[in-house]
Amino acid sequence: METVAKALSPWAYFQKCVTTDYANFDGRARRAEYWLFAVAAFVVRLVAFFVDFLLGTVVADVGLLACIINLVLFVPGLALLVRRLHDVGKSGWMCLLCFIPIIGWIWLLVLMCTDGDPTPNAYGASPKYINEAQEA
Repeated sequence: METVAKALSPWAYFQKCVTTDYANFDGRARRAEYWLFAVAAFVVRLVAFFVDFLLGTVVADVGLLACIINLVLFVPGLALLVRRLHDVGKSGWMCLLCFIPIIGWIWLLVLMCTDGDPTPNAYGASPKYINEAQEA
């Protein structure tokens, strides 16, 4: 019997991605992990922008702190994208679809919104569905 694993909070997923899974391109990431990380990263970037605005470190519409935050979050965001593609059974190289204007972006969005394979695939076991036989 398979049950659905409990989802973490957005900040827990964010912390997991920027610490333990910072450059982890192996395995799978569930849909909730991807989207909740995206929400938390958006909030962090927004706060960084406002701090830049308050400190006056915005030059040509680019803030110093926001730029540093974007550089720090690039690798975990890319690693999470690759693990999310693994969850739907696609190669991590499919992230290069983002370089195809409009069609590539739409296809990546569809893949990010698609539920992962409930069974183990070439990239490992499903992070969403826990086999109760494995727990025992």
